[in-house]
Amino acid sequence: MTKTLEALFRKRGPIKRIGVLGMGYVGIPAAALFADSPEFEKVYGFQRDSPSSGYKIAMLNKGESPLKGEEPGLEDLLKKVVRAKKFECTSDFAKIATLDAVTLSIQTPFLNKEDLLPDFSALIEGIKNVGRYLQPGTLVVLESTITPGTTTGLAREILEQESGLKAGTDFALAHAPERVMVGRLLRNIREHDRIVGGIDTLSTRRAVELYSPVLTLGKVIPMSSTAAEVTKTTENTFRDLQIAAINELALYCEAMGINVYDVRTGVDSLKGEGITRAILWPGAGVGGHCLTKDTYHLERGVQMLGKGLLDYPENEPSLFVLARHINDFMPVHMSRLTTDALKRAGRPVKGATIAILGWAFLANSDDTRNTPSEQYRDIMIGKGAKTRVHDPFVAEYPGVPLVPMLEEAVGGADAIVIFAGHHQYKGLKAATLKKLSGKKHPVIIDGRNLIDADAFIKTGFIYKGIGRGDKNGHEIVEG
Repeated sequence: MTKTLEALFRKRGPIKRIGVLGMGYVGIPAAALFADSPEFEKVYGFQRDSPSSGYKIAMLNKGESPLKGEEPGLEDLLKKVVRAKKFECTSDFAKIATLDAVTLSIQTPFLNKEDLLPDFSALIEGIKNVGRYLQPGTLVVLESTITPGTTTGLAREILEQESGLKAGTDFALAHAPERVMVGRLLRNIREHDRIVGGIDTLSTRRAVELYSPVLTLGKVIPMSSTAAEVTKTTENTFRDLQIAAINELALYCEAMGINVYDVRTGVDSLKGEGITRAILWPGAGVGGHCLTKDTYHLERGVQMLGKGLLDYPENEPSLFVLARHINDFMPVHMSRLTTDALKRAGRPVKGATIAILGWAFLANSDDTRNTPSEQYRDIMIGKGAKTRVHDPFVAEYPGVPLVPMLEEAVGGADAIVIFAGHHQYKGLKAATLKKLSGKKHPVIIDGRNLIDADAFIKTGFIYKGIGRGDKNGHEIVEG
């Protein structure tokens, strides 16, 4: 069986023509970097010509990035590869038949987290599109974060059914999970090590050939496809766990009347050989596509692949899922801080006007996927408050009107609530915001530790911040 695939690779020669399915935060920079490599001749970015996202095709073919926010170097690189005719975005999936390698970068959310039911509908559609046009000797790589076992199970089955070919015999199949963060997409792809896991040795080797040319500082780490799936879900699960640890500590510090940032500085100061204290930052909530669901992919994987084999404390909840619940709780805590602060100011929540600063979940980006601001807004509206949303990077969001000017959002507001760490919010002035609010004691809730608490308190604000037990019960200054 292996000899057949090896012969097909020899016949094709080196990988020259590549397709990338999914023109989003992962697919666009990946396609641009493949196209920029002298090792490759042509890269197609595949995008459905749908009412919601078909506009990306024309933009990308003009060298324009449909991604907003600060993404260093991406648009310049797109213009370069478009001018060189090495990159083209298309909705014609039949072109897959002309390619040596195809990657899929498609979102994999969850329908039901409690029952561990993922929504693989978009991924399945993408895999079917590849399978319909798959030719012998082609490499197929899943970059999407997926439940462990998906590459050798669901993906393999669909590709074989649609193409009539056999994985490992007629085509290569691998998982090479993306490891990018919005705001540094190109840098992450070039500099992070790349996990590459094939369903067999030849598939792994061919996938290593695909990714090696785009790496600068990073190196390729080969393993099995299932190990690669577990690696990806684990690294995000561990980051979520670390965030939950500091968020829980922040809640403890609030209850004990101390500053979590003092504690964090103290813990972080312990350094030396063999000492690791990876302590992150607390905040108003965790958003994005990955951290909010990868824990559930890992949990689903062990329930499917390790059923009846997992040795774990009886009747104890999963540590990873508990961490996920803590991070999901932070917008609820922000609502409680807001309610308490309004009460101190002598104003009920019902009828209060709340300015929410930041709709993107990540600082200096337009990424609104699973933003914790939405959960907070829903809670406050449910309590009878009126909300205004401002974000310098987000122009629109379905069902949520955004106010374009900060002054308009804050004007007459009873409470100002900081959800995103955008650099525009770091320079907020207490006197200016108080004047705009028109309130004697306006409320400010700092979910990202952006402002000088003392400066706002001295100006007459009612201040509360995540983890700021030293300030949250401050005396109200009469101005």
